[in-house]
Amino acid sequence: MVLPRHGHDPVLLDSTLQWLNLLPGQTIVDCTVGRAGHALCISQRIGPDGTLIGIDADPKNLEFAQSRLAEAPCEIRLFHANFAELADVLSAAGATGVHGILADLGLSTNQLFDSRYGLSFANDMPLDMRIDPRLSETAAQIVNKMPEKQLANVLYELAQERYSRQIAGKLAFARRRSPITTTERLAELVRSAIPRRRGSRTEKIDPATRTFLALRMKVNREMENLAALLQQAPKFLLKGARLAVISFQSMEDRAVKQAFRSAEQTGLLKILTKKPITPSNAELALNPRARSANLRVAEKL
Repeated sequence: MVLPRHGHDPVLLDSTLQWLNLLPGQTIVDCTVGRAGHALCISQRIGPDGTLIGIDADPKNLEFAQSRLAEAPCEIRLFHANFAELADVLSAAGATGVHGILADLGLSTNQLFDSRYGLSFANDMPLDMRIDPRLSETAAQIVNKMPEKQLANVLYELAQERYSRQIAGKLAFARRRSPITTTERLAELVRSAIPRRRGSRTEKIDPATRTFLALRMKVNREMENLAALLQQAPKFLLKGARLAVISFQSMEDRAVKQAFRSAEQTGLLKILTKKPITPSNAELALNPRARSANLRVAEKL
């Protein structure tokens, strides 16, 4: 796998910059600064009088972003935190209100193929999946210790895995013989648990994909953290400021959509994107990994 030049290509970059309505001198929060793709372009729009507050749960990506943003034209404040800690971050930054908040919920490409994270079955890796090293529970611990019924529920609720019970049963049987500690063994067990239909065409995605997705979301508490962000973010937006969220999973997009609707009904936000913004054909040709991206934007009233 050949990684993009900076380890990741920012998704929906032009649309994000446009919908954030960036102006010189603003204070903008990038909740998932990652490899600084969005952040660098934002910094150029808000200029020398602006401030970019960058947050990331991954200290390795944050270190990379710090280096890449070293020559950025605006003030840069970077924090190792999860965006669920937005209130604490803004308090530490001395920001009582901001002109825009961006959250890109996708993983960076470099994270998927770095064995230190244990996220992919493309190569054999230790089964970890933690983006934030402050987290204590790994995917291996979940797979090997979680009760079978609860494990099945995680696979179904977080990834809509229709064979969740069969997979959980297979994993529970296998772990009694020896612990499941690598991505390759986990993927093989999941594939063996899913029945193949006669005459059916090969699936477009690997049968292990949904299990890996569910475990990653569980390990990193992704839905809980997103709910916390969506609850906190509107409070810190100044009048006319915008909240932009890029999601990649149906559950995430649904949560953003519902949170925006609820905030609009209470007069807190105005939804600007009645339907999500999706990548153009030109972007997909350059970055096929962007295909499931959805951008939703709301404005503080």
